[in-house]
Amino acid sequence: MCMPKTASQNLLQKLDSLISVRKHIKFGTTIYHTGSHFHALYAVKSGFIKTETLHEDGRVQITGFYMSGEILGFDGIATDQHICTSVALEDSEICTIPLSWVERFNQGSDEISHHFYKLMGREIVRDHTIMLILGSMQTEERVAAFMLNLSQRLQARGYSPYTLTLRMKREEIGSYLGMKIETVSRILTKFQELGLLEVQQKNIRILDMNGLKKAISQSPEI
Repeated sequence: MCMPKTASQNLLQKLDSLISVRKHIKFGTTIYHTGSHFHALYAVKSGFIKTETLHEDGRVQITGFYMSGEILGFDGIATDQHICTSVALEDSEICTIPLSWVERFNQGSDEISHHFYKLMGREIVRDHTIMLILGSMQTEERVAAFMLNLSQRLQARGYSPYTLTLRMKREEIGSYLGMKIETVSRILTKFQELGLLEVQQKNIRILDMNGLKKAISQSPEI
């Protein structure tokens, strides 16, 4: 199954019938490019995917990270063209859901329509929360919110909320949160010294969840 376990078994079966292609992709593989024609959504069955855009001055801006059970590609719905590029951060497996199939099933299933509306709504909320983080939070608050977000998403998928394996580089986290790589590393070191995290390269263990939440004014679910 390429969908979150939180969906009902009946809905999972309906959604699974929408999948036309299951594809293994290698680290660094691009799923779709900025400006490419929008024709499908993509569910992450395993692995980790990032989305990014290119500024006019050549800088790359990371716009999102997607893990198993999550769907990407909604950025192409409005204009029929993708506004970002998606790249695999590790060897992954994705499921292609053609838009024409979604539309066909939507006409006969209120449950599927409701599910995809929820998914799109979740993307809107995520974008809004990211703007809140970048616009009003200090650097330490941004990193704390990022860690909490990963923890919440892992817990929703039945994994431990305390053990994180970062598939992205420190530089990519910095791009996503609007800060330099040195700042990300410094804050992670500080959180470790405060006893909030245990940091070993890409492996992060949350030692004090409440303390991490206190590091920010509120604990948004991105």
